[in-house]
Amino acid sequence: MKKQLEVIVLAKDPICGMEVDEKVAKYKSEYMGKVYYFCSEHCKKMFDENPEKYVGTSRHGCCA
Repeated sequence: MKKQLEVIVLAKDPICGMEVDEKVAKYKSEYMGKVYYFCSEHCKKMFDENPEKYVGTSRHGCCA
């Protein structure tokens, strides 16, 4: 009998930097079409209050 390997996808909490398992994350928010995952309700709330502070909208190259 073959064992199936389970792939765990970890996302980085943009507030504290903790790694969060996307499959079981209890706290998440969507911002500009991307889903962000959080380790706690506190981190999610901080993000929701000012997402641009944590995601950033900096431009690179000629458009900076």
